Amino acid sequence: MPATASAGGPPSVRTAFVAGARLAGWVERFGSSHGGFRLRDDDDGLRLLAADGAEALLQAPWPADGRPGRGNDPVERLAALASQPRRLGLLLVRRGGYGIGVASEGNLLASKAGSRYVQARTAAGGQSQQRFARRRSNQADALVAAVAQQAAEVFRAAAFEHVVPGGDRALADLVLQDPALRGYAQVPRLAYLDVPEPRAAVLKKAAADACSVRVTVADPAG
Repeated sequence: MPATASAGGPPSVRTAFVAGARLAGWVERFGSSHGGFRLRDDDDGLRLLAADGAEALLQAPWPADGRPGRGNDPVERLAALASQPRRLGLLLVRRGGYGIGVASEGNLLASKAGSRYVQARTAAGGQSQQRFARRRSNQADALVAAVAQQAAEVFRAAAFEHVVPGGDRALADLVLQDPALRGYAQVPRLAYLDVPEPRAAVLKKAAADACSVRVTVADPAG
């Protein structure tokens, strides 16, 4: 749930994902709600600066890589870029499970989701804490190895040009460093997705989000 700005406090910030086909409509509604806006093309994305002080940063799901979107204005070109049928490898992992898939145009072409368990940290001390830490480390190692093996199998089902990690950043990094995924070490990574425990429904939504424009809206300070 997005934070709410208190009186005199900092602006609230929220993030959404908008498919390329719906971007023009989203931009029109943003302008209507905030008294119009002006565009600024920044290094980090396309910024909408509204008359009432609100801002929206629109970021493409992937770099142009020599294939920019076509259109008469920056919004049309961004929408066209986000609508390209590029293939992405999704790797989502948290302590309770994982979701792996290959996505294109917001749809999963191949996927696998499952559950594993790594115990949470404990405040206990002494030998009990040491035993717990070893057990937790062993569970994490087993999770990483199992997810890497599953990812290797799913990724072989369809070629892709970018990896999208998500969930627990440290665990996802460890999985991508596993020898089972050595063949994907040089595949460019896109921005992390912040997702809950990766169940099938979460993986399906992640596939749509990963192929959409990332929109970060900052409301005017209260």
